[in-house]
Amino acid sequence: MADYKLLLPAMGEGVMEATVTGWLKSVGETIEEDESVVEIATDKVDSDVPSPVSGKLKEILVDVDGVAKVGEPIAILEVQGEGSISQGETTPQEESVQEVEPETTAALEEPLKQSSSSGEKITATESNFFSPLVRSIAKKEGISQQELEQIQGSGLGGRVTKDDVHQYLENRGSSTSSPSQQSESSSQAAAPSESTPKAAKPIAQPTVLSDDANQEIIQMDRMRKLIADHMVNSVQTAPHVSSFVETDMTNVVNWRNKNKILFLEREGQKLTFMPIIVEAIVKAIKDFPMINISVEGDKIIRKKNINIGIATARPDGNLIVPVIRNADQYNLAGLAMKINDLAERARTNNLKPDEVQGGTYTISNIGSFGNILGTPIINQPQVAIMAIGAIEKKPAVVTTKEGDMIGIRHKMYLSHSYDHRVVDGALGGMFVKKVSDYLEQFDINQKV
Repeated sequence: MADYKLLLPAMGEGVMEATVTGWLKSVGETIEEDESVVEIATDKVDSDVPSPVSGKLKEILVDVDGVAKVGEPIAILEVQGEGSISQGETTPQEESVQEVEPETTAALEEPLKQSSSSGEKITATESNFFSPLVRSIAKKEGISQQELEQIQGSGLGGRVTKDDVHQYLENRGSSTSSPSQQSESSSQAAAPSESTPKAAKPIAQPTVLSDDANQEIIQMDRMRKLIADHMVNSVQTAPHVSSFVETDMTNVVNWRNKNKILFLEREGQKLTFMPIIVEAIVKAIKDFPMINISVEGDKIIRKKNINIGIATARPDGNLIVPVIRNADQYNLAGLAMKINDLAERARTNNLKPDEVQGGTYTISNIGSFGNILGTPIINQPQVAIMAIGAIEKKPAVVTTKEGDMIGIRHKMYLSHSYDHRVVDGALGGMFVKKVSDYLEQFDINQKV
């Protein structure tokens, strides 16, 4: 038997370590290939680590609540063979398979020739993660990247497992439809109206009764501790100043009412106000790029990419901020679908670590709770954040050709908090006013 070192895998840009939150296997238990072994957590995202090999858990190197660095061993598995093997090295089992492969080449050549994508390299995409085992099976069986992305995963967070691939191959073999037809069928099966999102794992809140019968003590969970530390650090780091603008959203409301059913029928997605607001903020950032910065000591770091974070409340009461990277490269429809996808996966705890990293500006939708004004705390190391209030019908003075009149308008408050070390009142105030201008001047005749 040989010892196999299970390493903590890379989990996205800027993620260097993770906390072990629970072992799914005990010492002595058997582990199958691609089976999850341990649950881990980064700053805001929970995930799991699957085993690339079959074997038996021999030793746990990082206990629960322990912190491991990316690339460090977290467990030792007992596998077939001799000596010691690290993750990424070839096991004796793999070597024996490689020796047998020439004998099966003839049988595999024909289906491989029939697939125009047989030589395609399978990679992880923005919305899918494929383990080395899954990629290996896909390559051997001639499954293209497009086909693999259509497979409905049964693993944690919808991850595609080897069993999912084998089941797909069985159905594929018995089907006479072309790959394009299979892809279309899979896409229809995955329509939002027919799919059931994976429910977020309920998080138990430990409760400790106090000596006083009129109160109880509730222990913070891991995420709440992280949020608390992050908020305290932000207030201690940056002197917060806030500016407010009341915005006439009537054009936006009327345009959305006219197009929301069409968009739902065409894209299978709801059209909310958020993509329109994000688009306005992105335009304003281009006008005032010194909002899109961070501070390191006495240096100002200006960001070229515009990465918009949107604060999202989770069912467990905690907050998470998924990030739309390069938000300026999306059109309105693209923003709508991206926001819906991130929000849904944020609520069901299915975000990847790099999807909550690298934000340069944050939005908090306090209007969803019926609030009209707020003073949000800056999401460090950013220097500004905007809170979006509820849209309300109000009487307002409307200027017409016949003169000023009183009319019913849809109004909304924008609350802009910024770091007064580097953002003065002029810049902070002009920025939020520019966002308001873009919303008020929204083209009601544009196509979605």
